[in-house]
Amino acid sequence: MTKQEIMEVIVGSAEKLEHVPSFAEMVTMTQISRRQIRKHFGSYTRALRECNLERKETGGGGQKLPLESLFADWAGVVHRLKKLPSMSEYELFGKYTTGPLVRWFGSWRQVPHGLKQFAERRGLAEEWKYELDLVVGGASAGTIVGKGMAAAPVPAHWPESLFNRPTYGPPIGPGPMAYGPVNELGVVFLFGVMAHPLGFVVHRLQPEFPDCEAMRRVGEEKCQLVRIEFEYESRNFLKHMHKASECDLIVCWKHNWKDCPLEVVELSKEIAKIAMIAKSGN
Repeated sequence: MTKQEIMEVIVGSAEKLEHVPSFAEMVTMTQISRRQIRKHFGSYTRALRECNLERKETGGGGQKLPLESLFADWAGVVHRLKKLPSMSEYELFGKYTTGPLVRWFGSWRQVPHGLKQFAERRGLAEEWKYELDLVVGGASAGTIVGKGMAAAPVPAHWPESLFNRPTYGPPIGPGPMAYGPVNELGVVFLFGVMAHPLGFVVHRLQPEFPDCEAMRRVGEEKCQLVRIEFEYESRNFLKHMHKASECDLIVCWKHNWKDCPLEVVELSKEIAKIAMIAKSGN
């Protein structure tokens, strides 16, 4: 199927159902496959946006979706896939987008452990034992260090987020950005703040791939033009189906692409290095 044919099928299905269909509904009702969606759009959410459609993420009156509904949907996807879903997999098979869960727990990495704790508190652990047994361990151990801040231990168990209140990234100290980014836009802003100490001078920013052209110091008296793509997580480069041959490096907050063929500048680590240098100079 061509891209236009897929869009026509999606719009037609929405009109027939009188609501925006989930990807599972699309697979059941039509011949559209996950492979076709990825080929033409990257994700089902992007396909819906190109059709001027959007799946419902909030409850009535614009309130935050109840965690009970999000847990049931997430657990259903885990049951179907027999594993913990990636963001792209949940976008394809879940009733909702990843946005509500990320807003509840701060990052997709924290979602499984947070939902497991929720299920245990609500007495749902036995009913969903197989799915929850796939959640191994909890939040990753480590420290959060910012300029002028003492090292703060990361707790093994996180408290439940307060209802209808935004979440922020980890504290990174005083300066133009007080908290770490929680999305790609935050990465772009933080890179702008850190570009000079990292040896970059930005020439161009654009909405098309790659996001940025910049000169980079490669020697005492040498600079070189590099093409940069911004991602919140380096693995999102794959999710967005970018061509590695048309980019020189990825700038991200979290580097989680094990076999990445490109150089990666992980800002969460670079800011810790800068903080240590500043501290040693005081």
